[in-house]
Amino acid sequence: MSEIIFHAEHMMKYYGATHANDDVSITLPQGEVRGLIGENGSGKSTLISMIAGMNKRDSGDMQMMGKPYYPHSPLDASNAKIGTVVQELGMVDGLTVGQNIFMGRTDRFTSAGIINLGKMYAEAAALFQKWGFAGFPVKRLVGTLSVEEKKVVELVRALSIDPELLILDEITQALSFNNRQQLLKIIQQERDAGKAVLIVTHDIEEMIAITDRITVMRDGKVVNEVASKDITPDQLKRMMVGRELNGAYYREDDAEDYDSDVVMQVSGLTAEGFENVSFELHKREILGLCGLSDAGIHEVAEALFAVRDKKAGDVKLTASGQSIKTPWQAMELKVGYVPKDRDKQALMVNDTIEDNVCLAGVSLTQKKLGFLSPRLRKDISEKVIKKFEVKTNGPAQVLSGLSGGNRQKVNLGRWMIQDKDILILDCPTRGVDVGVKGYIYQMMMEAKREGVSILMISDELPELIGMCDRLIVMKDGKAISQVLRSEGMTEEKLIEVMM
Repeated sequence: MSEIIFHAEHMMKYYGATHANDDVSITLPQGEVRGLIGENGSGKSTLISMIAGMNKRDSGDMQMMGKPYYPHSPLDASNAKIGTVVQELGMVDGLTVGQNIFMGRTDRFTSAGIINLGKMYAEAAALFQKWGFAGFPVKRLVGTLSVEEKKVVELVRALSIDPELLILDEITQALSFNNRQQLLKIIQQERDAGKAVLIVTHDIEEMIAITDRITVMRDGKVVNEVASKDITPDQLKRMMVGRELNGAYYREDDAEDYDSDVVMQVSGLTAEGFENVSFELHKREILGLCGLSDAGIHEVAEALFAVRDKKAGDVKLTASGQSIKTPWQAMELKVGYVPKDRDKQALMVNDTIEDNVCLAGVSLTQKKLGFLSPRLRKDISEKVIKKFEVKTNGPAQVLSGLSGGNRQKVNLGRWMIQDKDILILDCPTRGVDVGVKGYIYQMMMEAKREGVSILMISDELPELIGMCDRLIVMKDGKAISQVLRSEGMTEEKLIEVMM
């Protein structure tokens, strides 16, 4: 038998009356890639947080490389050769990339109390080169990086300790195609080197393809463990949710279907990250944007909603004839925006669900004289919780107490319950489980039928192909091609254009 790298048994973690982990046991041998899967709130991230030293267990035992392991901090985990990329971003924005890589481990760069930054940055650059991310800006402040770039930094930081156990919690959905391919190479290298990899992803097909075995969690418990080669996507979905998932996942038609009326006219839009982007968004259309990591698709979304300053061009709403200048104006003109970086650009994680929902829908909670109605605030919040099945104690719960997937439900739901004409959705299913993904797609189709126009930006080609009427492909900050649904969208065709 292979040597056991990590073992945990009878792990228990409570949050009040909630059993986040209920008698969880898991064993990870060397040379294995283990998948960990379950619905949002099933206990995956709780288990990882205890292994990584971010949360203390209430009871249970862990062993790392055959020795008792009871971490009190992430530094303890690092010293035990456990490298972790957490689901929510775990970087210090006010420090540089190089400083984040070696945070808590600067002794070898220090002499007489002074850190040799040149030596630190040189070693950081060498690490990025080693792991296939040559030329990464190691002297930039992390706060200036995109979500994807921050995930790459977290990955290299986890790899910098030469971990025996590498834990990847929801990293793939934050990466575009080229960086995802590099991650898969790294996972294979770690397996071949006899290390253990524990990976969480809500992409069922990806999970089966890249893992050796899969541990399935539901309601805080481990309910199954299966060999990846012996399981189908449908079987794995049933194990996750404990029931059949009925109905179509993506839309079933194979041709574009929208009105001729143009609702948004984008002309020569230029901002940092892209240039001279022009397109029309039609009534009832789902228009997609896709591209590699440096294509500029996420930057376009920010500029459309005016959270990124434009250098040139115009974003005009044809119904009013007005050009979008500020986010507040966009909201007043019935435009909603779900950004990729929900915790930094969208949500107030230290405030309640009610506050977050009502911030996006102030007009829904106002009375005649402009005063906010406590009853309406509670009603609209409860509507989001019920409609999107948010696992929570109620509207008064602070958002930081929710799983990433449940935060995303709040983030998306607060816009989709409103009477918006246009929705800009940047990675709307990032970090949500397969059941919630299907529900979000259904809600998008329902909004489309009701006359809403949707601009969908995503790093997930299957969902773009499954949902969009048209796709605009971007490369190096420019829109280079358009693909219609009726032309037969395929991953191979899109990748060929993107590359």
